[in-house]
Amino acid sequence: MPNTKIIHGFKVMFEENAREGVQYLEADLDLNEAKVFFDQAKLKGSAQFEDDEERQFTLMHQRNDHNYVLIRRT
Repeated sequence: MPNTKIIHGFKVMFEENAREGVQYLEADLDLNEAKVFFDQAKLKGSAQFEDDEERQFTLMHQRNDHNYVLIRRT
């Protein structure tokens, strides 16, 4: 069962292995910085980013319910 968290007003679902990506979007970036990834995911379907430890993530926008899914890439 995925976890769910509201990050800067956006509902994000994620598995436990993507928790560092949630932390990065929520605490390390301010609203305007994080919004770039949410806007890109909404426009293009997904946005790739990495955190300060070079862990790689993809933020995907679900068009059917307008929520987001965050996954960790390996």
